[in-house]
Amino acid sequence: MFTRKCLGYSSLVAMGLMAACSDDSSNSPKDEISEAIENQEINTNPCIYDGYTAMQGASGETLCLDAEGTLAFWINTDGTYGFPEAAQGATESGTTDPSTTTPDPAAETSPSDPATDPSANDPAESTTPAENTSNFCTTDKALYTVNGISYYKDAEGNLYYFDASCNKTTVTAATPESSSSETISEDPETAASSASQPGLTSSETVTPESSNSNVAPSSSADATANSSASVVTPSNGSVPTISYAANGATVENNNNCVTVTGGEVEITCAGDYDFSGSYSGADAQIRVYSPKSDSGVYLNLRGLTLTNTADAPIYSQMSSKTFVVAKSGTTNTLSDGSTRTKSYTYVNSNNETKVDTTSACIYAKDDLTIKGEGTLIVKGNYNNGIHTSNDLRFRGATTINVTAANNGLKGKGIVDIENGNITIAATNGDGIKSDEGEDAGSIVDNKGIVNIKGGNITITKAGDDGIQAYNYIIVQDSVSEPNIKVTSTGKGIVSDNRVYINAGKIDISSGDDGVHSNLNVYFNGGYTTIAAPKNDGVHADSTLMINDGTIYVTNSYEGLEAWYIKANGGITDVYGTDDAWNAAGGNDGSGNTNQSGQSNWGFGPGGGMGGRMGSSSGFLTITGGVHHAKTGSGDTDGIDSNGELTISGGVVIVECQISGGMGGSFDADGSASLTSKTVLGFSSGSSEKGTNYNVSFTTGSYYGTSNIAFKPTISGRYMVATTGQPAQVSNTSSYQKSVTFPSGSSVYYNE
Repeated sequence: MFTRKCLGYSSLVAMGLMAACSDDSSNSPKDEISEAIENQEINTNPCIYDGYTAMQGASGETLCLDAEGTLAFWINTDGTYGFPEAAQGATESGTTDPSTTTPDPAAETSPSDPATDPSANDPAESTTPAENTSNFCTTDKALYTVNGISYYKDAEGNLYYFDASCNKTTVTAATPESSSSETISEDPETAASSASQPGLTSSETVTPESSNSNVAPSSSADATANSSASVVTPSNGSVPTISYAANGATVENNNNCVTVTGGEVEITCAGDYDFSGSYSGADAQIRVYSPKSDSGVYLNLRGLTLTNTADAPIYSQMSSKTFVVAKSGTTNTLSDGSTRTKSYTYVNSNNETKVDTTSACIYAKDDLTIKGEGTLIVKGNYNNGIHTSNDLRFRGATTINVTAANNGLKGKGIVDIENGNITIAATNGDGIKSDEGEDAGSIVDNKGIVNIKGGNITITKAGDDGIQAYNYIIVQDSVSEPNIKVTSTGKGIVSDNRVYINAGKIDISSGDDGVHSNLNVYFNGGYTTIAAPKNDGVHADSTLMINDGTIYVTNSYEGLEAWYIKANGGITDVYGTDDAWNAAGGNDGSGNTNQSGQSNWGFGPGGGMGGRMGSSSGFLTITGGVHHAKTGSGDTDGIDSNGELTISGGVVIVECQISGGMGGSFDADGSASLTSKTVLGFSSGSSEKGTNYNVSFTTGSYYGTSNIAFKPTISGRYMVATTGQPAQVSNTSSYQKSVTFPSGSSVYYNE
């Protein structure tokens, strides 16, 4: 993409203008455009020239499409303009141009199903650069990139893009006013809304104290969630204040939107509401029932202890958005009853009669945001701690402590965490969960997502999985570097479709797989430590792509397992009691215990040895990175592919304690190609693949070739090398580079 002050040749031809850009031209296109922009108030087409359709771009620019719907040029808000360069390998239909792509080594023998085809998982498509988040929102090729935003076209020919939260946004028609530089002093719609509110004139605006987020929103959706509410206030301008005491609640500065009955408080208008005091009883509840056309309800907790012995203490039945704000310097405690007997009948925004039962301590039917700089303690004795049927967001440096009988945090649409210190103990369920689409078995756009952008998250206990999402999970540092610690009975981080680890420090201790996906897992950054002694450190039913970051598997049955494993970079340090790396076909079934807890004695599903997922199926490719793979004793393999094995680059160290059986340092049921000059294998038995050398080695010395040296942590007499006879190395200072693995061992090598 480039922007300039003159039009390119192809666009000039399309417009019937001269193909010239110099300022001294008698008929300069620059002059033509400048004059047209200066006089555009007399032109009803924002694209200046007839025959072009004007569409509104993501950054405010005007996109000008020709008669066939192809982007010809665009006009920025400052009057500059530019021309598209199609994304590399993209065509107008969104397919890949074979002349601009390099086939993946495994692609020719891979199934044609795009969900499992390695060639459809090129690392360029799996990474998520900060300047263009749409790369991880879709696997489709972008048609154009305009001002850093990628644009795509659907089957109906509509142009669309993705925002920072992966919301699919269809481009709409622009109007002449949208391209105008004239500044409008007041939004007529806002003015009309303000004028219609009690206590406000058309020139007044009210900004609630709680509407100022501590963190700038990273997407349009977040900006909406943090915008100021249209507050309905009494004529004296004071915020309604609700105080709890032994006899229930009382209200001051009632704006005619607060109804109090004993300990039950109902709010029916948008705005700020302050809560404080302490109360316990079967009627201890703050219930929100506000029109969804309103801009949101802010529940400001200023030292509140509310215990509902029979139901939920906070229930947002209907609202465009509900904000629970723990104010700075305060501690707020909410507890719900351990059973439910009450149901609620109400009319929703679609004029439908609904019957509902609360299923969490804080329970919302619509968008819910937790924010503030105070402390919030949530005790979910019945089911979930915090639950919304739509999107759940965390903003600000809130200290949150959640205990729950089932799930700690559940946002059926999205769980989006930007900040905060969050501690979760979920007795029987998941620590964090987003499952939209799971019941139907199909992905719902922009739903079923856990998006962690910052904060400190500690899941001290999860009776099932630590973090679970149906669509995808992404850990990134768009706000701050996340720090995540998970202790779970089930899997640590798991998605039915995709997992992206792009940044952050992650520490997982799990009873099942550490990181798991029924489809693909991508490592693009961060530092991930995993202890999963009963199953896999990282498992993907289809593709495991390692592009960057550090993966440290301290203990596992099989360290890294997927049908297709491709390592383009990063640092991995993996220990598996069976295989360290295993590329095998089929879904997850390996592990050292079966359903009854009895040992599998090294036999995996389908009768395969060593926990293989299937026979003669799988691909393993290493092109870059620095990797250390170590196994336990027995019929074990260091790096094993049930299909093809290719190591064309990168640094690879294998320590295999095989005793009986077949395999060793490198094993493949199909062909094997080890051409990287920085490969070493240490084994107590011979290796199935690679060139074996009879070299006795011990733990006290370095061994290797002129290209690589490593001090093994085991003793044996078989080595594999790719550049000739290995031997003991007395001096490592001659090597250009070194890497110390998380386990403490160091490798020295030349590139």
